[in-house]
Amino acid sequence: MWQPDGWDVRVRLGILTPHADVGPESELRAMAPPDVGLHTARVPFAAMGRGGAMDPVLPLAPVRAFAEPPGVDEAAALLAAAPVAAIAFALTSSAYVIGPRGEGHMLARLGERAHGLPVVATCAAAVEALRVLGAGRIALVDPPWFDDTLSDLGRGYYEDCGFEVAYAAPCGLPSGQTLIGPAALHDWVAPRVPDAAEALVIGGNGFRAVGAIGALEATLGRPVLSANQVLLWAALRAAGAETGGVAGYGRLFAHP
Repeated sequence: MWQPDGWDVRVRLGILTPHADVGPESELRAMAPPDVGLHTARVPFAAMGRGGAMDPVLPLAPVRAFAEPPGVDEAAALLAAAPVAAIAFALTSSAYVIGPRGEGHMLARLGERAHGLPVVATCAAAVEALRVLGAGRIALVDPPWFDDTLSDLGRGYYEDCGFEVAYAAPCGLPSGQTLIGPAALHDWVAPRVPDAAEALVIGGNGFRAVGAIGALEATLGRPVLSANQVLLWAALRAAGAETGGVAGYGRLFAHP
């Protein structure tokens, strides 16, 4: 008689996302089981305009500003007032710019504003995932709107965290969120991952990637991590929830 109404969930997660970006919500909802609630707070991001429009190359200044007060801090405080068990910061590029130490300071600051709720971030989650998987040498592919400077900062981020980066480059597909599908991403990425890489990391929370994870793992025979995949995994763990209910999006979710 009664239809599902979205109230009966085992855990609720809060998401901090750029105001005009629907990528993180789309991918997180696709991966999350029905009993995981997702609740998003939008944070001003000067690199995106109305309708999700953005420049072909992502400028660094708004990327850095996104991780700074007051916008994201105020959003975290408001989101923490909802009955969420953890908060996830859905932007990759800011960590590249501020580095691992800066990201750690940001997470501590947001945790305070979130009244002590656990706060996880994309790149820190990727680092933890790589360590859990035992991968010390990676290939890194970033969105086409990351230029060589930003991609090099990404390489530096992972090297600062103790990883060897066997390959790092922006994806050579068209620069636009709606222009790339899983098949095209798989076909571009797969031949470029060197044999020396023990895992593939795909950066960019606005980069349509989770649909290709299973196919890439089958082709490469190695773990594949993407921005929103590791963010969901880390948020579930921070909330004390099981990760094994996420199926089809990579071997990472087999690790609680």
